[in-house]
Amino acid sequence: MIHTHEQTPSQGMAPDLSVCIAGIRFRNPVIAASGTFGYGKEYQGLLDISCLGGICTKGLTLYPRQGNTGPRLHETPAGLLNSIGLENPGIPAFIEGELPALRELGPVVIANLSGSTVEEYTGGARLLTRSSVDMIELNISCPNVKAGGMAFGLDPGLASSVVQAVRKVLDKPLMVKLSPNAPDLRAVARACVNAGADALSLVNTFQAMAIDIHRRKPVFEHITAGLSGPGIRPLALRMVWDLWEAVRVPLLGLGGIAGAADALEFLLAGAAAVQVGSATFAHPPLMPEIIQGIAGYMQQYRIGRVADLSIRHRDFHG
Repeated sequence: MIHTHEQTPSQGMAPDLSVCIAGIRFRNPVIAASGTFGYGKEYQGLLDISCLGGICTKGLTLYPRQGNTGPRLHETPAGLLNSIGLENPGIPAFIEGELPALRELGPVVIANLSGSTVEEYTGGARLLTRSSVDMIELNISCPNVKAGGMAFGLDPGLASSVVQAVRKVLDKPLMVKLSPNAPDLRAVARACVNAGADALSLVNTFQAMAIDIHRRKPVFEHITAGLSGPGIRPLALRMVWDLWEAVRVPLLGLGGIAGAADALEFLLAGAAAVQVGSATFAHPPLMPEIIQGIAGYMQQYRIGRVADLSIRHRDFHG
């Protein structure tokens, strides 16, 4: 049963779509997911970027990375496999060359911080904390690099060590992006929160693979790749549901969201906001449509605030 806020909107009154996460106010709960929206400018002219709640940057590392060689994308039924390998210009180049234009687009700016060692993570965090980004999304869950990255997200102790180290040098809100491949996701989530995470985003891609039957070998040079798309949505939704009971920080849900109904499922399950990823490739105007769909649903059911969408009873929205 959907519970409503005492200030229920009357028919015709626009609901309040804004959400507050770790002290940062978003105009609505729809955020472009890391790795699928570049640095924002790539989608100019394809949608009204200013209407989005936030933008998570492409994964950033302290030093530039060329990314993986060989095939990087492979379509599969109900999903997309990717093996990009964190190609990016490095954090100094991002701050100087990409961030000023990104800030002008309007949405909250979340820098996705990746690395292979604790030292790389903290070095990047030191630079980002002095920049104008609003929040950091600490990526400890990338399945497309040879070392580091996902390794931190699989083990509670390793996760705690990198989150604690970044927290010490970071003055901005810290969100940690979790891997669905962790043997005990609840334990990893608790370790991150205890180490200083202000919010958690989940899930990153599932580790998967494909074989080229004509070449008789795996499609990707590193064998495995990350699976995203509609096929993972029920799994991601279940993980958000489970973690809501395990930790007491805001959760941002992502994984296969391809329409307003999908996003509403995550919000009903207790997510404070959602991130939309690979579906934007196929239909760039999708996120504005999702925002409109959420607003229409709230108006239909006379729900005043996004916080009141949840069928569970906890409020992080201030």
